[in-house]
Amino acid sequence: MIDTLMDAPLQEAIQQDKAPLLKFLIDNGQYFPDVVAPFPTMSVNCDTTLLTGTYCDKHRLPGLVWFNQQENRLINYGSHYRELWKLGLERSIEDVLFNMNEKHISHGVVTIHEELQNNGRESASINALIYRANTEHQLKLPRTLTFLTNIRKNRLVKAPMVFSFGKLSKITPSNRYQHFFQKLGINNSSTVQQLTQLIVNQSLPDFSIVYFPDLDQAVHKNGRMDVKGIEKVDQQLQQIFNLFESWEAALDENIWITMGDNGQAWVGADKDEALIDLRELLQPLRIMKESKGVEESDQLILAVNDRMAYIYTLDPSNVPVERLAELLQKDKRIDVIAWKKEQFISVLSGERQGELLFKPNGEYRDKYGQSWTLFGNPSLLDIKQSDQGIEYGQYPDALARLRSSLFSHDGNFLVVSAKPGYEIIGEGSPAHVGGAGHGGLHQQDTLVPMIVNGTDTKPVHLRMVNLKEWILTLIS
Repeated sequence: MIDTLMDAPLQEAIQQDKAPLLKFLIDNGQYFPDVVAPFPTMSVNCDTTLLTGTYCDKHRLPGLVWFNQQENRLINYGSHYRELWKLGLERSIEDVLFNMNEKHISHGVVTIHEELQNNGRESASINALIYRANTEHQLKLPRTLTFLTNIRKNRLVKAPMVFSFGKLSKITPSNRYQHFFQKLGINNSSTVQQLTQLIVNQSLPDFSIVYFPDLDQAVHKNGRMDVKGIEKVDQQLQQIFNLFESWEAALDENIWITMGDNGQAWVGADKDEALIDLRELLQPLRIMKESKGVEESDQLILAVNDRMAYIYTLDPSNVPVERLAELLQKDKRIDVIAWKKEQFISVLSGERQGELLFKPNGEYRDKYGQSWTLFGNPSLLDIKQSDQGIEYGQYPDALARLRSSLFSHDGNFLVVSAKPGYEIIGEGSPAHVGGAGHGGLHQQDTLVPMIVNGTDTKPVHLRMVNLKEWILTLIS
């Protein structure tokens, strides 16, 4: 899993002879340039969808940032250190290292790792953020974190039989690439190091998910068409394939699935134009301060996920979501505004006129076999209707993905997604002016390539939500 691998820059890297290993895989396998990621297009949601075979309405992990109504607090798994500090460093670390996998992902869904272990198979997770399984492992927190917080140094988590998570849990005892300034080992070099140990010792389990995180930051900084980041990933992949007698031998011995987890949309270089500040759009309503938590006078909570946001009303009687939608609709940079409206989902846009209402089951069938009832203006989601059904345009699998986000957790809220070229910010959100961002519903955020080697089969649909079922058939 290569964070933020996209088709267009991959093709450019191949054209420039900067990605020989990835070209070799494409030339000797199946290539699918447009696999649909879930919404919001944030890694924690995408990876959970991949491992559980469900959208977030079932697995219940709404995004990187969301409001937990039951605990009455904003949860942030790591959008920016400023926000983590304001929300409370100890609580934030507790969430990302322990609560996310153990508590926040629904126990009503089963991960690939859990399913394999339940059937007597083994699996591995190397540097993946989502890893829930059945085997207890100790996370060994570095002194820096235990000094700054009251979290115990050694804590148990449930993960696959073979588990590596940066410096906190390692396959190899080496501390190389594991330092604090190297994201505590959550980096590509560490990933290569851990996987190398398994290959050299001929101890690869039945299934391994191997996560390469570094490209994401390169694309955030340099933009969608960053080739240098892909070149570096390719060189690191070559290190792995060079462990075999030949690259061809590597393909003969294993099935390889190489893919991105989400795309990124370009963000303009003019800060004043590119950044959509929700605090300005929602004036004069009172928004929760992250450092103070929910106070009695607060009316709104913002959970910004880069180019997408959940906006919660704490006072639905006086500040209904419809009022928020009217305020947001005045900004043409906002692509999609959606909320639950009785049994329907209501959709507005800052750029296009009209309203779209939709719900599952009805006369219109899409390419994924899902049927829908639609009223109003389908062009708000770039949907074309015909006697044959509905066809998606710039927002792949728009209806199911959008609906899943609105049923992903409890609360009175709406979702907003920005047009390409723009990014949403709140109190402490990171900004990527002149670079790229993700989180949104648009195809630039959504479509990722997948290379398959070692099998002629493919998923029933080219969506991340369909991969688990297919992967399990490859192992059985």
